[in-house]
Amino acid sequence: MKVLVIGSGGREHAIVRALADDPAVTDLFCAPGNGGTDDVATCLPVVATDPDQVAALATSLGVDLVVIGPEAPLVAGVADAVRSAGIACFGPSAKAAVLEGSKAFAKEVMAAAGVPTARSAVCTTAAEAATALDDFGAPYVVKDDGLAAGKGVVVTSDRDEALAHAAACERVVIEEYLDGPEVSLFVLTDGDSALALSPAQDFKRINDGDEGPNTGGMGAYTPLPWAPAGLVDEVLTSVVHPTLAELRRRDTAFTGLLYVGLALTSQGLRVVEFNARFGDPETQAVLARLESPFGELLMAAATGRLGEHPALLWSQGSAVTVVLAAAGYPDAPITGTVITGIEDAQAMEGVSVLHAGTNRASDGTLTSSGGRVLSVTAIGENLSQARARAYEAIARIDLAGGHYRTDIALRAALSE
Repeated sequence: MKVLVIGSGGREHAIVRALADDPAVTDLFCAPGNGGTDDVATCLPVVATDPDQVAALATSLGVDLVVIGPEAPLVAGVADAVRSAGIACFGPSAKAAVLEGSKAFAKEVMAAAGVPTARSAVCTTAAEAATALDDFGAPYVVKDDGLAAGKGVVVTSDRDEALAHAAACERVVIEEYLDGPEVSLFVLTDGDSALALSPAQDFKRINDGDEGPNTGGMGAYTPLPWAPAGLVDEVLTSVVHPTLAELRRRDTAFTGLLYVGLALTSQGLRVVEFNARFGDPETQAVLARLESPFGELLMAAATGRLGEHPALLWSQGSAVTVVLAAAGYPDAPITGTVITGIEDAQAMEGVSVLHAGTNRASDGTLTSSGGRVLSVTAIGENLSQARARAYEAIARIDLAGGHYRTDIALRAALSE
């Protein structure tokens, strides 16, 4: 099987690594890739959001499957163009990807499907935003309606800050605050059947103790020893299948990866958000434990055969991912900084370094090219061992001004 992965982040590096471990995958390409994806894939230039370019590249390579990583190409219709070229594609159509491309649309679908979620209001003016903020009260939750690379959400008790964020967006969704821990659940679907991966938890805030502004994600871990029994089945029954059915009713069948962001509130399970692709950095941790052949799994979802796929196999133990961010991230990340020490980190048992915002020069020098530069994922017999390995490994990597949280999975590890 020849596979082309579209994207250039840490999620895509994790995807190509997992695909490379599948014996059925004979040729692996990544476009455009980053400074690390060429360790297992042939990297090729492409404008990832250009449907015609991606379809032409896939056709010229003669691939059997295209896997689209980021949300922007999906919303741009890249999956539609690939399928029109007669090539199987893992990723929803442009119409279905609006489930992530518009939070207002997602709320509309959830309401029609009877999916439990926060009360909300869609606002386009300052007056509407002020009214909604007063209605729901603090803490205020203000979400940019469109794509914002995981950084379009402000959760604050400062009303002026909430109003300022609303004013900076063309349209926002303002909703009631949901208490309780959050859970990320990846669900593969062929539009009808659905297969859930291992639940994970993401850490969005930039600083320890969940302080500071939201980011694209500073770390993650899986599995969740504290998650209630039957959580995955409950999500499939009350969230996933009703949502898929509502999308089919709208002639917008969703094929690919449905990311369900959940809050386990005092009032029960609630959906925080939907995404139309694998989340970053949860993907790094989740795929580190997956033992089922990944290429065959994605192909089954892309070709309507997911219902025939056997139960997934997982390694024992835990996985922890810690993100190394550039100086100035998330507001104004500094790029072009030399990165060293990765080889020392990867030499450790159970450790993988997955690149995100990196570039490699012709002489082999590795430099930063984005805010979240790379992540270290470690597996262990339990969370404590996985954490220890991840933090020892990331300490071996040198990036001037680089920073990372020191409390990823700490609370869960202390409760083991």
